Amino acid sequence: MSATYVIGVDFGTDSVRSVLVSTETGEELATSVFDYPRWKAGLYCDTASNQFRQHPLDYIEGLEYTVRACVDEAGPAIAPKVIGLSVDTTGSTPVAVDAGGMPLSLLPEFSENPNAMFVLWKDHTSVNEAAEINAHAKLFETDYLQYVGGIYSSEWFWAKLLHVFREDGQVRAATHSWVEHCDWVPFLLCGGQHVSDIKRGVCSAGHKSLWAEAFGGFPPNDFFASLDPLLDGFTAKLPNRTFTADQAAGTLSTEWAERLGLHTGVVVGIGAFDCHMGAVGGQIEPYYLSKIIGTSTCDILVAPQHEMEGKWVAGICGQVNGSVIPGMVGLEAGQSAFGDAYAWFKNLVAWPLKVMVADGIVDPAAVQAIEDGLLAELGRQASLLQPMESHELAIDWLNGRRTPDANPLLKGAFTGITLASDAPRLFRALVEATAFGAKKIIDRFINQGIPVKGLIALGGIPRKSPFVMQVMADVIGMPINVHRSAQTCAIGAAMFAATVAGRFKRVEDAMQQMGQGFDREYHPNPSLAALYAKRYAQYTRVGSFIENHITNESP
Repeated sequence: MSATYVIGVDFGTDSVRSVLVSTETGEELATSVFDYPRWKAGLYCDTASNQFRQHPLDYIEGLEYTVRACVDEAGPAIAPKVIGLSVDTTGSTPVAVDAGGMPLSLLPEFSENPNAMFVLWKDHTSVNEAAEINAHAKLFETDYLQYVGGIYSSEWFWAKLLHVFREDGQVRAATHSWVEHCDWVPFLLCGGQHVSDIKRGVCSAGHKSLWAEAFGGFPPNDFFASLDPLLDGFTAKLPNRTFTADQAAGTLSTEWAERLGLHTGVVVGIGAFDCHMGAVGGQIEPYYLSKIIGTSTCDILVAPQHEMEGKWVAGICGQVNGSVIPGMVGLEAGQSAFGDAYAWFKNLVAWPLKVMVADGIVDPAAVQAIEDGLLAELGRQASLLQPMESHELAIDWLNGRRTPDANPLLKGAFTGITLASDAPRLFRALVEATAFGAKKIIDRFINQGIPVKGLIALGGIPRKSPFVMQVMADVIGMPINVHRSAQTCAIGAAMFAATVAGRFKRVEDAMQQMGQGFDREYHPNPSLAALYAKRYAQYTRVGSFIENHITNESP
C-alpha cells in the first residue's frame, strides 16, 4: 500500500491547530497553530456577565492558515496523497445560521452582533434558561434529561438558543437553524449550500442537545413549545438523523481544495467535540478515564454498550452510544475551570506589574518574561511545601461547577488564610482544589457502578506541570499515564480522518497503528494518602457549605 496522509484540525478555546499525519506511523509531518485575533483582542466578550462569543472569521481564517501551512511545510509531493480531513471543536458552541447555513454574523447587518456569533462553551449567560429547562423537565413522565446526567447546563445548546432568542428579536427572526461549531465546519469544507445539507454528529446531538435513540430523536415539540413558545416547531429545523465520527460528511469543495492546497478527493469526516476526539488520540481503553486537561477539563470514559444497559450516571455531561467510539457508550464529565483557575491566579499576582507597564514605570519585555515563568515558579515553590491538614484550602468553582451535578451559580473560595499565607501556599491550595474536583468525578463514576481502571492525561498541563500532575495522583490515589503527543485532539481527528477515508475499517485500528503511546507516569505517594483523605473531607464540607449558602441566597 502506498503512503497516505491525513489532516486533523482542532479548534480550541484560544486557537486552532492542524496536524498533517502519516497513516502508517502516526508521525506528525507538519503542525501549525493560529491564535484567534478577534478573541485575543477580547472582542464580543464580557467577563463580568460571563459572555464569551467568537466570530466565525476567527475560525475560517485559522482553518485556512493552519491547514495550508501544514500542506506547504510537508511539501508538494505530500498534498496529492492526503486522503482525509476531520475536525474537532469546543462544545457546546452553537451559532445561528440562515437558510444557506451561513452564520448570521457573516452577514453585514449582524457582523458586530455578539448574539449572531458562536456562543462559546464557557458562555454562562443562559443560567436562567438552564434552570427553567431543569424545572420544566420534571413535569413530564418521560425523563428527557436521563442521558445528560439529569441536569441541563447553561453551557449547552438549548439554553443558549433560548437565551439568544429572548434577548435579540432581530437574530431570532433571521435564524433558520442553530448549529454546533463541530457540525458547521465540515458543512463549510464540503461546500454546503443549504442548512439541510448539514450532517449532525451524534456527539454534539446526544451530549448537549437532548437527542437520544430512546426518544427517536429529540424530545417532542410539546416539551419545547410548553417551555417557551419561541421554541415551538424549532426541532423541525434541526436534522433528526445523526452520524458517528467514522462516517463521511462529504468531500472537499473545489473552493476549499484550492484554499487549502489539496484536492477534491479528500474525504471530510463528521465533526465531534475536542475532548471526544482527544480521547481517541490519547488511545482510550474501556473503563480508563481520559482527562483532557487545559483551560477546563473534559473527562471521557467508554464502555461496551451491552455492559451499560439499564445504567445511567447522574450528574455528568451525558452518556451516548457511539459519541466517542462507535459500538461503545461514551460518558463525559469535566471541570469548568482548571488551567483557567491557574491563569486567574497568575493574573492576580501579576496585576501590579501590568499596572506599572501601563504607567510606563517598568519595561514591558521584562514583565512579560516574569509572567511567562510565573506559574512554573509558583509550582516549584509550592512543591517545596510539606502539605498539612491545617494549610489553606480552596474550592475550585471559579467558573461554576460542570460535574458532578452542574451548577454554574457556584463560586470559588479560599479558607484558612492567615498572615502567613503567601502566593505559593495559596497556589498549592488551588492546585489541590482542582485535584479534589477531579476526584469527585471519579468517585461519582465508581459510586454509580462504573469502574475506573486507570487514568490517562492529555493536553498541555500534563506535559508542562509535573507538580500539578503529582498532586493529582496523590489526591486521587491512582497512577496517571501522560500521553506522548502534545496534540492529542488533532491527532484523534486525524485518526478519524484515516478511518473515514477508508484506510482503516475501525477507528480502534487507527488508534493502534497511529498512536504514539505514553512517555511518563505519575504514581501516588502512599505516605500522603491519609492526609489527603482528610483534606478531601474538608473540601467536601466547605463545598457543601458554599453550595447551601448560594442556594439559599438565590432568588
